[in-house]
Amino acid sequence: MIILAATPIGNLGDASRRLVEALETATVIAAEDTRTTQRLLAALGVANRPRLIALHDHNEKARAGELAELAREQDLLVLSDAGMPTVSDPGFGLVSAAVALGVTVTAIPGPSAVLTALAVSGLPTDRFTFEGFAPRKAGERRSFFGALAAEPRTMVFFEAPSRLATTLAAMAEAFGADRPAAVCRELTKLHEEVVRDELAALATWAAGGVRGEIVVVVGGAPARAADPEDALSRVLELVADGVRLKDAAGQVAAASGLASRDLYAAALQARRSGGVTP
Repeated sequence: MIILAATPIGNLGDASRRLVEALETATVIAAEDTRTTQRLLAALGVANRPRLIALHDHNEKARAGELAELAREQDLLVLSDAGMPTVSDPGFGLVSAAVALGVTVTAIPGPSAVLTALAVSGLPTDRFTFEGFAPRKAGERRSFFGALAAEPRTMVFFEAPSRLATTLAAMAEAFGADRPAAVCRELTKLHEEVVRDELAALATWAAGGVRGEIVVVVGGAPARAADPEDALSRVLELVADGVRLKDAAGQVAAASGLASRDLYAAALQARRSGGVTP
């Protein structure tokens, strides 16, 4: 089988007992960076020296089939440099190849920069979306954030410290200067820092220079008041499709936040011109 194993994102104390046991017994490990894996084995006091195979962004497409075939015969432990493989890290292509071949895929859960940042951000956690890294080119970045401007869920992004100020300024332009956000730096490490503020203020703060691993969490777009005329049009459309007026008003009220009785009354008034049957 293929075993996706989460590794510490900073603090070695977060290595799980299952991870250590897997490292101690593994015969083959596919690693994003074999040197990083060697350092991890040494830091955790693991004496086992498994065969290490490099699996990174530049070779995954070519090696996925070969490694999936290997996993038919023996367990293949898969590691990224930090956190869970496949989440903005190599591994997705391998998993896809394995699934296509009917090879079992399982995981050893553990540290996650995405979930850790979300939890400490102070922003809503009930619904969220992970968007990875924003494009580097200005035009593509502008389009990327423009497409997310109306996203109602909390958004989580990764960013390099050298581009943080530029990214925060672009977010402020696309989402609004006053959109709440949090910059989470060096999570679980000695110099962990979480700075919470509005996007414009965070962009100004970051312009002074920021170091370390960065996760940015941005609040979702606030709910917009529904247009009563649009809502009424939707009620009339539903009625025209055969839905009872009372039911149509209730459905649109639930979706728009407007009062069902007001929509019902407005639709009754529209009978004079539209021939609506209650």
